[in-house]
Amino acid sequence: MSKSTRALAAALAAVALAASLTACGGASLEQSKEDGGAASASGGGASGKGKLVIGAAGFTESNVLAELYAQVLRDAGYSTSITTVNNRELYEPSLEKGEIDIVPEYAATLAEFLNAKVNGPKAPQEKPVASSDPASTVAGLEKLAGPLGLKILSVGGAVDQNAFAVTKEFARKNDLRTLSDLGRSGLKVKIAAGDECAVRPFCAPGLKSTYGIDVSGIDPKGVGTPQAKQAVKDGTDQLVLTTTTDATLESFDLVLLEDDKKLQNADNVLPVVNAKDAGAPEIAAALDRLTKALTTADLVELNGRVDARREKPADAAKAYLKAKGLIGG
Repeated sequence: MSKSTRALAAALAAVALAASLTACGGASLEQSKEDGGAASASGGGASGKGKLVIGAAGFTESNVLAELYAQVLRDAGYSTSITTVNNRELYEPSLEKGEIDIVPEYAATLAEFLNAKVNGPKAPQEKPVASSDPASTVAGLEKLAGPLGLKILSVGGAVDQNAFAVTKEFARKNDLRTLSDLGRSGLKVKIAAGDECAVRPFCAPGLKSTYGIDVSGIDPKGVGTPQAKQAVKDGTDQLVLTTTTDATLESFDLVLLEDDKKLQNADNVLPVVNAKDAGAPEIAAALDRLTKALTTADLVELNGRVDARREKPADAAKAYLKAKGLIGG
């Protein structure tokens, strides 16, 4: 499930898990930013400026981002290690406690997760703090995170959020570049997605109300799964719900349609740190350089290097950082 479609589910789950969190502690992130345990991972480097633990969620993009953070900070003189935990409901309290110092996060998803935690499980629907505007979303996130002892660092242009794709042939035949184009075409489309797409505001209901897209049904093949993309490639379905950093679209001959009316919330990538243990300006400065350089296209490329070319996340991250001049040697 993608970050935006997972946001509500994760937020509701936070309340259900509250009792167990007190006993468990732990760490996490998202996508199978859900359901998993902790495992210690790679690290090292100079320890002159202290030790930092970076959290990762166990899926490709999170693992790569954690490696990027660890290597940038290692180059800045910190000793770093990576801890992998697949459940945000466990990782976030661990970040508050300082058991984890830094995690790569997604602005809108974390904002609504904390909104539910602080204001109750219905808050994300009744009084959401996230929107399609990154600045506004981050401002809302900062207000929720600060009292919990968390510091939100600078947001960048890289974004991993819900996205919809069609085949290149379908796009050419119908002159489609944006979701507005699809709405104006009057074409009926069946969406390959999770079954929750039928009721989630950022999926079928939003496509109908925001873009006037004629959704004829949902094919419950999951969010961005190979089966979902194959169904669109084969013509069984016309539209697939995936994410903006999906690195496999080309292999299915698919292309994203631009969300030109900004239906999706701003799930821009940003670092979140424990303010007490990792709030130093030097840490922010090192990570800000990376955040400013990182783009959505970079994430697609990095995901592809790991998933398609079978590179290790650490190796892909190192090559990227060297190419961008973000680390020495």
